[in-house]
Amino acid sequence: MTAAEATPELDFPEEAAHDDRAFLGHPKGLGFLGMVEACERFSYYSMQTLLTLYMVKYLLLPGRQESVIGLAWLKAHVFPGLEGQPLASEIFGVYTATVYLTPILGGILADLLLGRRAALIAGALIMSLGHFLMAFESAFLFALISLVVGVGLFKGNIASQVGELYGPNDNRRAMAFQIFYIFINVSVIAAPLVSGTLGEKVGWHWGFGCAGVVMVLGLFLYIFARPWLPADSGKPEKSAEPRAKFQPGDGPRVLAVLVLVPIMAVSLLTNQEIFNAYLVWADQQFQLTFFGTTLPTSWMITIDATLSFSMLVAVAAFWAWIGGRTGKEPDELGKMLIGCVFIIGGGLCLYTAAITQGAGKIGLFWPVMFHLVNSIGFAHLLPVSLALFTRLAPRALNASIIGIYYLSFFGANLAVGKIGTLFETMPTPQFWLLHVASAVIALVGFGAFKLFLADRLMGTSETAADREAQAFD
Repeated sequence: MTAAEATPELDFPEEAAHDDRAFLGHPKGLGFLGMVEACERFSYYSMQTLLTLYMVKYLLLPGRQESVIGLAWLKAHVFPGLEGQPLASEIFGVYTATVYLTPILGGILADLLLGRRAALIAGALIMSLGHFLMAFESAFLFALISLVVGVGLFKGNIASQVGELYGPNDNRRAMAFQIFYIFINVSVIAAPLVSGTLGEKVGWHWGFGCAGVVMVLGLFLYIFARPWLPADSGKPEKSAEPRAKFQPGDGPRVLAVLVLVPIMAVSLLTNQEIFNAYLVWADQQFQLTFFGTTLPTSWMITIDATLSFSMLVAVAAFWAWIGGRTGKEPDELGKMLIGCVFIIGGGLCLYTAAITQGAGKIGLFWPVMFHLVNSIGFAHLLPVSLALFTRLAPRALNASIIGIYYLSFFGANLAVGKIGTLFETMPTPQFWLLHVASAVIALVGFGAFKLFLADRLMGTSETAADREAQAFD
């Protein structure tokens, strides 16, 4: 989430917000919200890191899967003929895809019925329940449903509170979201190290239980922090300002968004596969034993998260330096094209690792190179694409366009689940070439959009982001 998405109103006097500099020069509430979000992301990425490995190496083995309530029906009617790793891939794909849909519904419930605070607390409780249900093999599918519902209620209702800590003319807001994002990244790096190690080395249920405990701590922290957070009446509030209306040129911009969503989804496939078939491959074929100690496979996610965060900072600094020296830099679509080139390069690293494996296991050089190169590509794609969609959003549909943007992640994860079913039957080099091809298709798609449709659909008229930028000048 960017500062542009936050609501500018405050529920307490602006002067009080300006006087509160208890946390790194920012309101104390920012520190609390950052820690609560870190707890939620820790629990979520603990689950996402362990899920496929847990299913492939433990839950879906013959003799255990029969105890899972509802799994026989699922195999017969939704995923007929699938067993083992392909079945795990499909379940992973549906779970991670649905996680990107429920926050839209959670936001609607918060706005129209529950209020933001009640929705967030309910989400944290349901997420915690989901993590603890993972301790019971028979309740596996109920655990996944609980997590999907909990994330939906929680995710969209915390970041919006960050912006409300600041007055409309407080220039600390942009930095606040950067600090908030640092909390998220630290938790994503830590989750595989802590929960992943517990899950793989001590017991799967220990890893899931750790995620649940951290989620409960986040809930307690949120409740404790209430005096320092924006007020929430628990009822939907009517805006004093008239509802924005469609303007000339808004229609083509909406069409541009709809054209870009499937291209964006294809560009994300390689990155989203990291939590799915890639982890199974790493567990089976990577050389993870050093000096007699075998490292947890989940630590590959920590390598990826560390490089992703580092490359986001490095890429932003690089283009700021280029812009300072030359006075110009590529536009959003230009950077997204560069990102696709790097994603292609990352996929080729995996292809190279597969064809050069030989009789032994794969050393970590090519996998680490994949994470590095792919992270550079992702740094050109994720924040830039969100900025592009925000810039395209008509004022009357600003929030809805962000929801539409995340449909690309929904589609990507569904596709990853389907493609992951090929991992056991397709030769590994060809499997990764398939991902390279997806990045090539995205490169062609973004390039064609830029060459033939961008000027026609995006136009040059004022956008919602332009108007908002002028409002703060």
